[in-house]
Amino acid sequence: MKQFLDFEKPIFELKDKITELKQMADESELDLAEDIHRLETRLVNLEENIYQHLSAWDRVQIARHPERPTALDYIDHLFTDFIELHGDRLFRDDPAIITGIASYKGQPVTVIAQQRGKNTKENIYRNFASAHPEGYRKALRQMKLAEKFNRPIISFIDTKGAHPGKGAEERGQGEAIARNLKEMAQLRVPSLSIVIGEGGSGGALGIGLTDQIYMLENSIYSVISPEGAASILWKDATKAKEAAQSLKLNAQDLKQLDIIDDIIPEPKGGAHRDFQMQAAYLDVHIKKSIKYLQSLPVEELIDRRWEKYKKIGEFQN
Repeated sequence: MKQFLDFEKPIFELKDKITELKQMADESELDLAEDIHRLETRLVNLEENIYQHLSAWDRVQIARHPERPTALDYIDHLFTDFIELHGDRLFRDDPAIITGIASYKGQPVTVIAQQRGKNTKENIYRNFASAHPEGYRKALRQMKLAEKFNRPIISFIDTKGAHPGKGAEERGQGEAIARNLKEMAQLRVPSLSIVIGEGGSGGALGIGLTDQIYMLENSIYSVISPEGAASILWKDATKAKEAAQSLKLNAQDLKQLDIIDDIIPEPKGGAHRDFQMQAAYLDVHIKKSIKYLQSLPVEELIDRRWEKYKKIGEFQN
């Protein structure tokens, strides 16, 4: 059974009524076609009204939906011959970040992704997609290999943030992310990142300073979570809804602010409602981006990347 969010409750209640009427019609000789048609029309209108007027907090809930497709779902569907490469050659392998090489429409590419679990056991193994410094160092190792062999880099972002634990800080969490930012700014190969769920703070930036940034329609990208912002601003995490609105963390706001390059549409209700359709949307945008970026001379690619990030946060009178 599909899980639904609080704001979706009227939709699923109406769907249940339609199902009950159809079963009643099948089990009896009653003609309920007109009633069923009326409710189905009402359902269409209700879905349009709800999904076209989503609040910032509604989109946060969709981005965090437990059934939302993960990076591995997209990797398995969009790429062929994926070979995962492990470890940072310094400390250990970090399951929160997946790296490897694959083929995309016959072209070799490097794939880097933050991977959350689909259940409690997987989330514990993946550390809820919150990477340690070795995860970012593993990612950087693959970026440099991609540069050496002239492979485009495709990153899938989906994390609440980098792991904030004592061990991670002792092993240089801040340095690892900062080094990635420096190196990504100078890479001589095309790079694309896609926020497929949550893009949280430096944890997202650690693999996301790329030539182009896309966001799924209902994903979020922010310097801090709504709960974290509410705790700081109002000393009350229950004010997360208000914080979400103020943070401008939705794809629509970030596109308007020129922080991201494009928004990838989602099926009505979110990516988890129709994975095949969502993967097809991603495929179109990845293909378009790689083709465009590979058409640029290397020096122009780097110059454009510099200009892209230099203008973010400009103050205008």
